Amino acid sequence: MATPNSQAQEVITCDICVKPTQQFCNNCQLSLCVDCVSKHVDKFKYQPHDIVHFKDRKIQLVFPECEFHTNQRCEAHCQQCDIPVCLKCMLGLHNGHKYGDMSDIFNKQKNDIEKETKEIESTIISQYKKKNEETKSKLSIIMAEFDELDKEKEKHRKSWHQEVDTIFNHLGSLMKSIKENLLAALNSHQSKIKNQIPDMTQTVQQNKEILKSNNVSAVTNYKSKLQEYRNMPTDIDIKLPSLKTNTVQGRELSLELGEYKASLTQTTPSSLTEEVPYLSLQKLLEQAKSIITIPTGVNPLYSVACVGVDKVWVSGKDKTIRRVDIHGSVRDTVTSTCPGWPNDITVTRQGELVYSDGYNRTVNLVRHGRTETLITTPQGWGPVKLCCTKSGDILVSMRTTDFSQHKIVRYQGHTVKQEIIEDGKSIYKEGKHALYVVENNNGDICASDGNAKVVVVVDKTGRVRFRYDGTPARRKESFDPVHIVTDSMGQIIVTDFNNACLHILDQNGQFLRCVDNCGLDYPDGLSVDSEGRLWVGLVHSGKVKVIQYMK
Repeated sequence: MATPNSQAQEVITCDICVKPTQQFCNNCQLSLCVDCVSKHVDKFKYQPHDIVHFKDRKIQLVFPECEFHTNQRCEAHCQQCDIPVCLKCMLGLHNGHKYGDMSDIFNKQKNDIEKETKEIESTIISQYKKKNEETKSKLSIIMAEFDELDKEKEKHRKSWHQEVDTIFNHLGSLMKSIKENLLAALNSHQSKIKNQIPDMTQTVQQNKEILKSNNVSAVTNYKSKLQEYRNMPTDIDIKLPSLKTNTVQGRELSLELGEYKASLTQTTPSSLTEEVPYLSLQKLLEQAKSIITIPTGVNPLYSVACVGVDKVWVSGKDKTIRRVDIHGSVRDTVTSTCPGWPNDITVTRQGELVYSDGYNRTVNLVRHGRTETLITTPQGWGPVKLCCTKSGDILVSMRTTDFSQHKIVRYQGHTVKQEIIEDGKSIYKEGKHALYVVENNNGDICASDGNAKVVVVVDKTGRVRFRYDGTPARRKESFDPVHIVTDSMGQIIVTDFNNACLHILDQNGQFLRCVDNCGLDYPDGLSVDSEGRLWVGLVHSGKVKVIQYMK
């Protein structure tokens, strides 16, 4: 058995100093040494003190002092005023109020604190420790992901570096040329003005000599140059071009200097085997030119999809999809799985044909002559129009079997990545007409809504950016948008079936012009080839017009 000398003895110290305690004030519940007893009593001399030996102490509650009555303790709590009160308070200002016993309040609050402490100690701390470990794990994952992201960034830096230099070198040469032309014009203008100053100074001197002279001939023979001098050379209108830049999803770098635009994009060459960056300096022609008219033998002709420079897939009101060259020769055919005909056709960036089968609710890929199903749409929704994006995703416009709803769905392989259907309310109008869809260089998703007779453009998050209703074009008939495409400069081109023309908009929805001089009778299908030319399908004649609209 352990002896008292062998055990550590707990020393209780004075609450005022650090000496061992010997006395205790029962009234104030304070431990005191001999030296501090008098200090304590003197400091609180107006309060009663019951000083006893420490071993005779009585543990009791220490009630708060009354703020209004000296030497009074508040043993009650006024429920009406929500403050501690003493006996004098209860007989005075708080007479007639309801009170709670301060001891009961103390005990209840102490129990609450005890429960709270147990919960924190037994449950919450462990939860925080667990959450701390989870967050620590997330931090590790994020750090690893950002390391990979940094590697990807450096990969892109290396990939684009040479092409970026090419663009900036070209823009530097262009700026130098513009600068030299402007300076030459200004220097010429300055010379005209500067050369007149000595002549005018000489004239003034001569006129002063004439004024001093009494020579009649000198005065009568005087020829005025005032009108010549008044006609100061007209100022040159100097318009300094501004330099604008834009980067889109790491897939396009664009620069705009005045009316010229330079864009570094990834496109598919005629070989269709790899991506090739190219530099484009283009602007709209004053008048578009019809390069050639191609007979396809497909009547009616609904859809066209360019392959490289000089070939196009075409489809109409039968099961067969044909690949036709620029001379009208059929180079290949594919028999679709559709009971009727394909709802739409498009081409992947690798040049593979994709078509939609509304009856079987599938989107199908033709690879090496074999058809495979890429996507099966949900029950009640049929796929209609298609767009293969630069990133390799497929945009599919869908509608319900009763035509009450339309939406655009982005697929990555078989996986749904995005649905565009509402932005506070339905974006697309109900009706039988399908949504034609295309993705722009800046990530916008453009759709022609034949039910609402508008082009609707949403940003990459699905928020509506703008709607175009054809009004700025001032056409005779109502706007009837059908197929829609975008070009390397981000311009939006849409066929207008009713008005036999194409509408060209910039990427912000500003109307630029119409192409209406190329014999576009009932235009429907529309595609852009790798040289930036438009291939327009004429629905009733079955012909395709190849149009150059940029230079």
